[in-house]
Amino acid sequence: MSMDLAEYLVKPGKKVTVKDCATEYKGKLGKAEGKREFRKLVNRMQELQEVFYADGKHALLVVLQAMDAGGKDSTIRHVFGPLNPQGCNVVSFKAPNNEELSHDYLWRVHKNTPARGYITVFNRSHYEDVLIVKVKKFVPADTIERRYDHINAFEKMLSDEGTRIVKFFLNISSDYQKARFRRRLDKTEKNWKFNPEDLETRKDWDKYMKAFEDVLSRCSQKYAPWYVVPAETRWFRDLLVARVIVNILEDMALKFPKIDYDPASVVID
Repeated sequence: MSMDLAEYLVKPGKKVTVKDCATEYKGKLGKAEGKREFRKLVNRMQELQEVFYADGKHALLVVLQAMDAGGKDSTIRHVFGPLNPQGCNVVSFKAPNNEELSHDYLWRVHKNTPARGYITVFNRSHYEDVLIVKVKKFVPADTIERRYDHINAFEKMLSDEGTRIVKFFLNISSDYQKARFRRRLDKTEKNWKFNPEDLETRKDWDKYMKAFEDVLSRCSQKYAPWYVVPAETRWFRDLLVARVIVNILEDMALKFPKIDYDPASVVID
């Protein structure tokens, strides 16, 4: 299946307007075909992960950002859940604790980046420090302004040292979030996922969209690109993320390590 990933890629220097970005997939690919392709991609990811882990020359950092109910958890479960947990982990960033607040804002992030041979998925990330921190005005505006450069430099350093970085903004509408919140309230087994404080965040929807626009416009680089995913079409969301990950792993030209013995000559008593 041919997928034009460039349609969803934020090119460096491009000014992004979130309202102009799709929240639903409306292309020609059918759901059944898309799901079949997704299963093939998952199988390919599993194959590539084994070589990636054995090769041990690269690391892969995947960043997921979205508004509440945007589908970060389900994307992780569907796309990365089938991978070998020995070489793939998920890090969720909550409000910083006292120890984290006593360091610079990137300290807690840097220590959670992947080692070579490993894939790490950030469920929220260092971008919270130019999203919620910006919207809530936890720090002065000039501090936020500096952080875009900090983040670009931080990601460039990781890239230079062997970490591939890819970032996904799971794009949903306010109406879709409302429906997902309603579902969490209507289903007893989903009640735990609803936080009344999320309604306060929802009141600032437009401010968050502007903050995301600044992030996407200023922090999508060749070495650390952003993709805007139409996340309301969940099967396509998963397909797009999986396709990008497979492309990245295939681009690494991974190889199993060379061995210094002849397997045929080994005798096991």
